[in-house]
Amino acid sequence: MKVAVYRKEHFNAAHRLHNPEWSDEKNREVFGKCNNYHYHGHNYELIVKLVGEIDPHTGYVYDMKLLSDLIKSHVTDKFDHKNLNLDTDEFKNLNPTAENIAVVIWHILRKKIENKYDLTIRLYETERNFVEYDGN
Repeated sequence: MKVAVYRKEHFNAAHRLHNPEWSDEKNREVFGKCNNYHYHGHNYELIVKLVGEIDPHTGYVYDMKLLSDLIKSHVTDKFDHKNLNLDTDEFKNLNPTAENIAVVIWHILRKKIENKYDLTIRLYETERNFVEYDGN
């Protein structure tokens, strides 16, 4: 019997979408306002989903306090109030699109959470724009 559990967190970060192999004109054409030379920010909403068996001793799929602590120490503390392009190693050479941010977060947490749990990351960049990554 598998059950899904979810933890919702948030962080605020700035970024600039830019491909250094392209001209300024092509970057503006493809990324629009998101290519602003002075960066721009988002209030990201992060939902971490774990799917697993219920532990017969605790009644938990996963200890949600532990999950919260993992997200805080390895994701939100790392990215909150940062310029993703300038302040993080993960995005020095990787365009910080919502898609890439979700994949990076998945890899960070996958190293900390046992493989017996299915892990999915859902990242809202805005209320209407979000991405999801499950490792596939």
